[in-house]
Order: sequence, then C-alpha cells, then structure tokens
Amino acid sequence: MNTLALIILASLATGAYSIAIEAPIDFYKLYDNPEAHISIKNKLTTADRTALHGYPSEHHHITTKDGYVLGVFRIPYSHNLQNQNKKRPIVLLQHGLTSCSDAWILQGPNDSLPYLLADAGYDVWMGNGRGTSYSRNHTKISTEHPNFWKFSWHEIAIYDITAIIDYALDTENGKGQEAIHYVGHSQGTTVFFAGMSTLPEYNKKIKTAHMFAPVAIMKNLANSFVRSVARYLGNGGISDTLFGSQEFLPHNEFVMALFFNLCQPDFMLRPVCEGAMEALYDGGRVNMTAMPDAMATHPAGCSTDQMLHYLQEHHSGYFRQFDHGIKKNLELYGTEEPPEYPVELITSEVHMWYSDNDNLAAVEDVEQLAKRLPNKEMHHMEDKEWNHGDYALNHEVRVYVNEPVIAIMEAYELKNSGM
Repeated sequence: MNTLALIILASLATGAYSIAIEAPIDFYKLYDNPEAHISIKNKLTTADRTALHGYPSEHHHITTKDGYVLGVFRIPYSHNLQNQNKKRPIVLLQHGLTSCSDAWILQGPNDSLPYLLADAGYDVWMGNGRGTSYSRNHTKISTEHPNFWKFSWHEIAIYDITAIIDYALDTENGKGQEAIHYVGHSQGTTVFFAGMSTLPEYNKKIKTAHMFAPVAIMKNLANSFVRSVARYLGNGGISDTLFGSQEFLPHNEFVMALFFNLCQPDFMLRPVCEGAMEALYDGGRVNMTAMPDAMATHPAGCSTDQMLHYLQEHHSGYFRQFDHGIKKNLELYGTEEPPEYPVELITSEVHMWYSDNDNLAAVEDVEQLAKRLPNKEMHHMEDKEWNHGDYALNHEVRVYVNEPVIAIMEAYELKNSGM
C-alpha cells in the first residue's frame, strides 16, 4: 500500500477531526451518546466480497501450534462450473507485508487470480498471517499484551503456513490429496522460502510454487525509503529495542472508521477517495476501479519485528533467521550470528516471477537466491516497468501473470493425472 496515499487520507481524517473540536465540547455528552461515535460502516470481509460476485465463500479459523488463530478464506468451487462434487486441486495464496487476503480479489472476477483459479476448477484458499486484520486472536494472549506481537515472518513461515496447508488437506476435498499449489507475493514468498527450508518435509506437500516479487536476499534493493530507514533500524542498536515487538500502525478506531467509510462504494464522499487515488496513480498501469477497495482494506497490520527482520536482511546481505543479539543468539542458535536458511533443501518446483523495475526485489538478489534452489524456473517479466505492486493492481495482470500461472498448474495436473 502506497504510504503517500495513507498520508493523504490521514490528513483528511485529521482535518475532519480538527473541525469537530473548534467549538467547546461537552465531553460527558459526547461520550455518553452512542450516535456520536463513528463506527465502521458495513465492513466487508474477503468472504463477503467474493460472495457479492456469486462465488461460494467460506471463512475458516485455524489455530496454529503456538496458539494464534488465523482467519482464512476459501472459494471451495466455482458456481459457474458447478464442480462441487468433483475432486479439485488445492491452491493457497499468501499475501505480502501489511497486506491481507483482500489484496488477491481487488480486481474482480474478470482479472483476480482467486476467481480465475476457481473457474479453472481449483479449490482456492487465501491465508492471513498472524497480526493482520483477520488474524488478531490467540488462545491465551490478548492483542493488548506485548507478547502477542513477538513474532516475525519466521513464525508465519513455520507455524501459519504449515497450519493452513495441513488444514486444507484435511478438508473433505483435501482428503486423498497429498499436496497443494502455492502462490505468494513479496512476504508471501519470504515465508515460503523460510518455511520450506526450515521444515523440508513440507516440500512433498507442494506441487508448484509461484513466487511473485521474491524477497529473501535484500542486499541490492533500491527502495530509497527502506534504505533511509535502515540507517537507524535493523543494525542491533537501541532503536531496534524501542521499535521491536509491537503492533505497527496500531489500530485507531476513529481513523480506520473514516478510511473504511470514505472508500465504501455507496458513501457520499467516495469521490474524495477516488480523487486521491487518481492523483497518486496516473500512469495508466493501475486498475483505478480497484484502488478504493485497496484503501478500504489496507494496511492490514503486522508486527514491527517483521520489518526489523527485513532490515536485518538488508544489512547482512544474507537470508537468515532473526538476529536477537549475541547473547540470545547463543541461547537459541548456538552461534553468535543467526543461521542462514538452507534454501538448498527446497526441492519443490519453484517458479520465480521477477522484474527489472522492482525496487524491493532486485534482480541481482533474486538471481543469487535462485542459484541455490535445486528445482526452479525463472520468469523475468518482459514489461520493463513492471514493479512490486503490479502483481496486485496492474490492469494487465491477468495476461502477464495470472493466466501463465494457471497454465503451469494445469500442465502439472495433466502430467500427474495419469492421462
């Protein structure tokens, strides 16, 4: 999600609030009156949004081994195909940092990957990592407790992704199936690399894996904002301690309610949201119809440790586990520095989708990681302007990415069907 877009909407929220407090306020009356509070108006879930297009939609709650409760969405079959009584191959889609399952469906049934997969005969699952808007629960810990936020993408890799895979394979359609297809964007690729190298036994549960904007080694990233922040964070200083293990952009009911309401399709101020998006994305590459829904659902939340972990990768130039400092590293890993992820153990069929204009996933870094993968295929995007966010919002994503990915899955299914 574009930071500038958030700033614009935040300024709108701030302006509205400052206007409201210019006159003297009777605080007792204000807080005693339920109608005085702004509430989130008809906040739609991923299931609600898919159901609006006629697709069967399910909302599952999956508990991980360490107690986090994940909200996971499913399109079990296609209403167009009426294939609910047939065995359907399973696909798991995993979002990027500060994103959520809503990102996959922003462009609607004609272009978005989940709908295209469902209409191609697949059982589609959309995961949500811990700490996101759909996964803010734990069996024992409140989100108000700092321990809730003591996780990085390493934990999402070894606990969340594995839990979703096992759960999907244990459903009625999953019975008798041994593996799934996987698609990840950005952090969704990071957790795949981390999980499959740490728990290599899970490779046998993967048919094909598609990495959109693969992020692991980050030495050569060109994003100026990240490089500037890296001067102060991710290097083991006191600022890491102050910044770490907390919710990033803590939930604010007033601001989030305004964001949601402002971008809802039937709200009178919807043109304000649309105007802000037009001003930010005027290159003709972005599906502008999808932008208000993107603003209404993002950012979806994360832990600051996830960000610190990425900044550590940039500093070190390696793809390795979280650096807790020498003392704790010795306790956890037995070494002063965290161990590298042994990506050589990833034996599943990995497809790397990357581009020249991606300022978070540099070509040099992607190709360096790929050299260590024993079973990979490289898909270097022909569009020289293709960037990190285009996998979600480019108006030609169906042609450039989604249809080719489905064709690869179809070829795999045909090859392994015995036909």
